[in-house]
Amino acid sequence: MRSRGATLTLLPLAVAALLVAGFVLTPNLRVPNATTPHPTLVVLGAAQYAGKPSPAFQRRLDHALTLYRAGDVQRVVVTGGRRAGDPYTEGGVGTAYLERRGVPAGNLIAEERSRTTVQNLQNARAALPPHTPLTLVTDEAHAPRALALARAIGLDANVSASPLSPQVDRSYLLREKLALVAYALIGIRL
Repeated sequence: MRSRGATLTLLPLAVAALLVAGFVLTPNLRVPNATTPHPTLVVLGAAQYAGKPSPAFQRRLDHALTLYRAGDVQRVVVTGGRRAGDPYTEGGVGTAYLERRGVPAGNLIAEERSRTTVQNLQNARAALPPHTPLTLVTDEAHAPRALALARAIGLDANVSASPLSPQVDRSYLLREKLALVAYALIGIRL
Protein backbone atom coordinates (compact mmCIF):
# COMPACT_ATOMS: atom_id res chain seq x y z
CA MET A 1 0.00 0.00 0.00
CA ARG A 2 1.32 3.42 -0.99
CA SER A 3 1.76 5.99 1.74
CA ARG A 4 -0.12 9.25 1.63
CA GLY A 5 3.16 11.17 1.33
CA ALA A 6 4.05 9.37 -1.90
CA THR A 7 0.69 10.31 -3.42
CA LEU A 8 1.15 13.96 -2.47
CA THR A 9 4.66 13.93 -3.96
CA LEU A 10 3.34 12.64 -7.30
CA LEU A 11 0.44 15.11 -7.43
CA PRO A 12 2.51 18.12 -8.62
CA LEU A 13 4.14 15.96 -11.30
CA ALA A 14 0.75 14.73 -12.48
CA VAL A 15 -0.62 18.28 -12.59
CA ALA A 16 2.44 19.49 -14.53
CA ALA A 17 2.11 16.57 -16.98
CA LEU A 18 -1.56 17.41 -17.55
CA LEU A 19 -0.75 21.07 -18.15
CA VAL A 20 2.00 20.24 -20.63
CA ALA A 21 -0.22 17.70 -22.42
CA GLY A 22 -3.04 20.23 -22.60
CA PHE A 23 -0.70 22.86 -23.99
CA VAL A 24 0.69 20.52 -26.62
CA LEU A 25 -2.75 19.29 -27.69
CA THR A 26 -4.42 22.72 -27.92
CA PRO A 27 -4.62 24.61 -31.20
CA ASN A 28 -1.64 26.71 -32.22
CA LEU A 29 -0.65 29.61 -30.05
CA ARG A 30 -0.56 32.94 -31.78
CA VAL A 31 0.97 36.24 -30.90
CA PRO A 32 -0.69 39.34 -32.30
CA ASN A 33 0.98 40.88 -35.31
CA ALA A 34 2.37 44.37 -34.86
CA THR A 35 0.00 46.95 -36.31
CA THR A 36 2.99 48.93 -37.58
CA PRO A 37 6.37 47.26 -38.05
CA HIS A 38 9.55 48.79 -36.72
CA PRO A 39 11.87 50.27 -39.37
CA THR A 40 14.08 47.17 -39.11
CA LEU A 41 12.79 43.68 -39.97
CA VAL A 42 14.58 40.47 -39.06
CA VAL A 43 13.49 37.57 -41.26
CA LEU A 44 14.28 34.38 -39.40
CA GLY A 45 15.89 31.73 -41.56
CA ALA A 46 14.25 28.64 -42.95
CA ALA A 47 15.49 26.10 -45.44
CA GLN A 48 16.83 26.92 -48.86
CA TYR A 49 17.30 24.38 -51.59
CA ALA A 50 20.14 24.85 -54.11
CA GLY A 51 19.96 28.62 -53.81
CA LYS A 52 16.17 28.93 -53.83
CA PRO A 53 14.03 29.61 -50.75
CA SER A 54 11.94 26.70 -49.48
CA PRO A 55 8.18 27.35 -49.62
CA ALA A 56 8.16 28.26 -45.89
CA PHE A 57 11.13 30.62 -46.32
CA GLN A 58 9.55 32.18 -49.41
CA ARG A 59 6.35 32.93 -47.43
CA ARG A 60 8.46 34.72 -44.80
CA LEU A 61 10.38 36.65 -47.46
CA ASP A 62 7.20 37.61 -49.33
CA HIS A 63 5.66 38.82 -46.06
CA ALA A 64 8.75 40.93 -45.37
CA LEU A 65 8.56 42.30 -48.92
CA THR A 66 4.93 43.32 -48.37
CA LEU A 67 5.89 45.11 -45.15
CA TYR A 68 8.84 46.81 -46.88
CA ARG A 69 6.69 47.99 -49.79
CA ALA A 70 4.14 49.49 -47.36
CA GLY A 71 6.79 52.13 -46.64
CA ASP A 72 7.58 52.00 -42.91
CA VAL A 73 10.49 49.56 -43.18
CA GLN A 74 13.97 50.86 -43.98
CA ARG A 75 16.17 47.81 -43.41
CA VAL A 76 15.74 44.03 -43.68
CA VAL A 77 18.09 41.54 -42.02
CA VAL A 78 17.74 37.99 -43.35
CA THR A 79 19.24 35.36 -41.08
CA GLY A 80 20.51 31.84 -41.52
CA GLY A 81 23.70 29.98 -42.22
CA ARG A 82 24.46 26.92 -44.29
CA ARG A 83 24.45 23.19 -43.74
CA ALA A 84 27.73 21.32 -44.08
CA GLY A 85 28.71 21.06 -47.73
CA ASP A 86 26.05 23.49 -48.94
CA PRO A 87 27.40 26.41 -51.01
CA TYR A 88 24.41 28.64 -50.15
CA THR A 89 23.34 30.32 -46.91
CA GLU A 90 19.77 31.12 -45.96
CA GLY A 91 20.76 34.75 -45.32
CA GLY A 92 22.40 35.07 -48.73
CA VAL A 93 19.57 33.35 -50.59
CA GLY A 94 17.00 35.49 -48.78
CA THR A 95 18.69 38.81 -49.45
CA ALA A 96 19.20 37.90 -53.13
CA TYR A 97 15.49 37.00 -53.36
CA LEU A 98 14.45 40.36 -51.91
CA GLU A 99 16.93 42.30 -54.04
CA ARG A 100 15.57 40.68 -57.23
CA ARG A 101 12.13 41.94 -56.15
CA GLY A 102 13.21 45.53 -55.79
CA VAL A 103 14.62 45.97 -52.29
CA PRO A 104 17.86 47.95 -52.70
CA ALA A 105 21.01 46.10 -51.64
CA GLY A 106 21.84 48.95 -49.25
CA ASN A 107 18.68 48.18 -47.29
CA LEU A 108 19.55 44.48 -46.89
CA ILE A 109 21.81 42.66 -44.45
CA ALA A 110 22.59 38.96 -44.80
CA GLU A 111 23.41 37.22 -41.52
CA GLU A 112 25.02 33.99 -42.71
CA ARG A 113 26.44 32.14 -39.69
CA SER A 114 23.48 31.11 -37.52
CA ARG A 115 21.85 27.69 -37.33
CA THR A 116 19.31 28.20 -34.51
CA THR A 117 16.70 30.80 -33.65
CA VAL A 118 18.78 32.17 -30.77
CA GLN A 119 21.81 32.46 -33.04
CA ASN A 120 19.63 34.19 -35.68
CA LEU A 121 18.63 36.78 -33.09
CA GLN A 122 22.06 37.24 -31.51
CA ASN A 123 23.81 37.63 -34.85
CA ALA A 124 21.15 40.02 -36.17
CA ARG A 125 21.57 42.13 -33.04
CA ALA A 126 25.35 42.20 -33.58
CA ALA A 127 24.87 43.43 -37.17
CA LEU A 128 22.74 46.41 -36.06
CA PRO A 129 23.27 49.54 -33.99
CA PRO A 130 22.66 48.94 -30.25
CA HIS A 131 19.03 49.06 -29.06
CA THR A 132 17.55 48.89 -32.56
CA PRO A 133 13.84 48.03 -32.32
CA LEU A 134 13.02 45.02 -34.51
CA THR A 135 10.02 43.37 -36.06
CA LEU A 136 10.56 39.64 -36.39
CA VAL A 137 9.23 37.98 -39.52
CA THR A 138 8.64 34.27 -39.18
CA ASP A 139 5.63 31.98 -39.45
CA GLU A 140 2.68 31.79 -37.06
CA ALA A 141 3.87 28.59 -35.37
CA HIS A 142 7.41 29.86 -34.74
CA ALA A 143 6.40 33.41 -33.71
CA PRO A 144 5.58 32.79 -30.00
CA ARG A 145 8.93 31.12 -29.31
CA ALA A 146 10.93 33.54 -31.46
CA LEU A 147 9.40 36.55 -29.69
CA ALA A 148 9.99 35.02 -26.24
CA LEU A 149 13.64 34.34 -27.11
CA ALA A 150 14.14 37.83 -28.55
CA ARG A 151 12.81 39.44 -25.40
CA ALA A 152 14.85 37.09 -23.20
CA ILE A 153 18.08 38.27 -24.81
CA GLY A 154 17.06 41.90 -24.41
CA LEU A 155 15.81 42.83 -27.86
CA ASP A 156 13.09 45.44 -28.30
CA ALA A 157 11.01 43.27 -30.60
CA ASN A 158 7.54 42.65 -31.88
CA VAL A 159 6.43 40.21 -34.55
CA SER A 160 4.65 40.12 -37.89
CA ALA A 161 4.02 36.50 -38.76
CA SER A 162 3.52 35.07 -42.20
CA PRO A 163 0.70 32.56 -42.58
CA LEU A 164 1.36 28.85 -42.43
CA SER A 165 0.90 26.63 -45.44
CA PRO A 166 -2.54 24.99 -45.57
CA GLN A 167 -0.62 21.67 -45.72
CA VAL A 168 1.58 22.44 -42.71
CA ASP A 169 3.40 19.44 -41.29
CA ARG A 170 1.86 18.58 -37.92
CA SER A 171 5.24 17.44 -36.63
CA TYR A 172 6.56 20.99 -37.18
CA LEU A 173 3.69 22.42 -35.12
CA LEU A 174 4.35 19.91 -32.35
CA ARG A 175 8.10 20.59 -32.42
CA GLU A 176 7.51 24.33 -32.02
CA LYS A 177 5.16 23.77 -29.08
CA LEU A 178 7.58 21.39 -27.38
CA ALA A 179 10.46 23.81 -27.94
CA LEU A 180 8.41 26.61 -26.36
CA VAL A 181 7.58 24.38 -23.38
CA ALA A 182 11.25 23.41 -23.01
CA TYR A 183 12.24 27.06 -23.07
CA ALA A 184 9.52 28.07 -20.59
CA LEU A 185 10.22 25.25 -18.14
CA ILE A 186 13.98 24.85 -18.24
CA GLY A 187 15.35 27.63 -20.40
CA ILE A 188 16.50 25.58 -23.39
CA ARG A 189 17.19 28.03 -26.20
CA LEU A 190 17.06 26.55 -29.69
